Amino acid sequence: MKKRIRHMQRYREILVAFSRNGFGYIVKELGLQKVVSLPERLLKGKKEIHSKTTGERIRLFLEELGPTFVKLGQIASTRNDLIPQNIIKELEKLQDQVGKIPYNEIKEIVERELGAPIEEIFKDFNQDPLAAASIGQVHQAVLQTGEEVAVKVQRPNIEKKIHTDLEILMNFATLAETRLEWAQQYKITEIIEEFKASILAELDYTLEGRNAHKIAMNFKNDKDVKVPHVYWEYTTERVLTMEFVKGIKLDENELLVREGYQPKVIAEKLIQNLFEQILMDGFFHADPHPGNVMILPNHQLLFIDFGMVGRLTPMLKEHLTDMIIALARQNTHAIVKTIYKMGVVPDDVHDDVMRADIEELRDKYYDIPFSQVSLGEAVNDLFSVASKHRIRIPADLSLVGKTLLTLEGTVERLDPDISIVKIAQPFGKRLIKEKYRPKKIAEEVYGQVDDYKDIILDLPEHINALYKLIRKGKFPLEISVARVDMILRKFDRISNRISFSIVLLSFSIIMVGLIIGSAIVGKASYFWNLPVIEIGFVVAVLMFIWLIFSIFRSGRF
Repeated sequence: MKKRIRHMQRYREILVAFSRNGFGYIVKELGLQKVVSLPERLLKGKKEIHSKTTGERIRLFLEELGPTFVKLGQIASTRNDLIPQNIIKELEKLQDQVGKIPYNEIKEIVERELGAPIEEIFKDFNQDPLAAASIGQVHQAVLQTGEEVAVKVQRPNIEKKIHTDLEILMNFATLAETRLEWAQQYKITEIIEEFKASILAELDYTLEGRNAHKIAMNFKNDKDVKVPHVYWEYTTERVLTMEFVKGIKLDENELLVREGYQPKVIAEKLIQNLFEQILMDGFFHADPHPGNVMILPNHQLLFIDFGMVGRLTPMLKEHLTDMIIALARQNTHAIVKTIYKMGVVPDDVHDDVMRADIEELRDKYYDIPFSQVSLGEAVNDLFSVASKHRIRIPADLSLVGKTLLTLEGTVERLDPDISIVKIAQPFGKRLIKEKYRPKKIAEEVYGQVDDYKDIILDLPEHINALYKLIRKGKFPLEISVARVDMILRKFDRISNRISFSIVLLSFSIIMVGLIIGSAIVGKASYFWNLPVIEIGFVVAVLMFIWLIFSIFRSGRF
């Protein structure tokens, strides 16, 4: 009962926020205005809200509803394949507008999670946070062994609140798919499921710790990269303890120059490192904004905050490489082919229309040297075309586009004249060489042969079994027809109409036969003294009415 009451209260808060920000029509379309008794004036929203753009209203709506929805918007801002660019620009402005957690609550969580008094674990624990976000808060501390650490502590009860919000969102999505054609077309429940998985992953700090450890291992021999060490003995799902390293933020240009750093060198190193992560390792830091990348002595890059990472399988890396090459060559056919390979394509996609859209996109970059093209913008433009035709791009590939845009924004502050494409070209060449390397091709061929080995060895047995079925006349045949439901409904209508015609014809024949028979006999008999015609007429009419009623009730006349 408590859960239902909590949900009902939250339902009302969400529906009121929808209405207040100019989305009352969605509440009406879902039929929810009566469930929580929302007045008509509230559903219309304030007049001033309608002067704002759709993107602005969505951002305000998300900020009003707090941590879950802010985090949802931040994740959604990475999905250029699902959301229009004008809305994404507004979602990128979302900030964690949250208050600080009181120290006594932080202390309680740390002691419960680590199983000891905070004074026994830490020699010093700064009560004032370094940063406060929607899910957690970071404090500087010193271990009993003397190491300086940053302790990230999850907000109290945030997990319960997020689960409640996600349950309600999934209910909304399911209802929307039953009532709204566009929601069913875009498979809103699947999108919410994707976002749900991303948000829940951020609730487990051990995953963030493993992300940091994996990137650290990938660059353990690279002196130009520093990833803070994770203290696993002081890390749980709700508490993350990492090495505290102080660096200079990338947006502090004046301080960088004053300390003797060269912004151009930093920009080049950052581009090379991110492309190494994306194209070579297939595991990358997906949010390289100035607050998450700092500079240490000797131009060493310091990465922090590994809550958002991307993973590319060898196949996805190959698709990404093919797409970038096709973009560079402005080859429409190759671009379309790559989109088909990398995404889930609906059956009713209009191939010619999509080619025309890509041709239009190609014209945007025509006669512009590829070295001067914004790679992030080009990739995201392509994903927007895919979204228009309801092609679902894998989330991690879409995340690449967002990461590239963030990277471009970061390095442009350091060096406005830098070209990401020029610095990335050697990685593309390495991937092409790797793709067509004879040894790799041989390994792929061997792998396919190994996959088909069992099929070939079992082939005689399958042929023998098929032969026996054919001899017994039991050969199973399954025919798959596109839009079979529609065809079956048409068959139903045809058969019902034929039945109707047959009954009508039978009725006519019976009546005519009775009348002719009566005329031919011309004399009265016991049989003819019965009201045969009347009885036959009544029976036929009843059958006729029953058949008509059955057909019309089925809705398939």
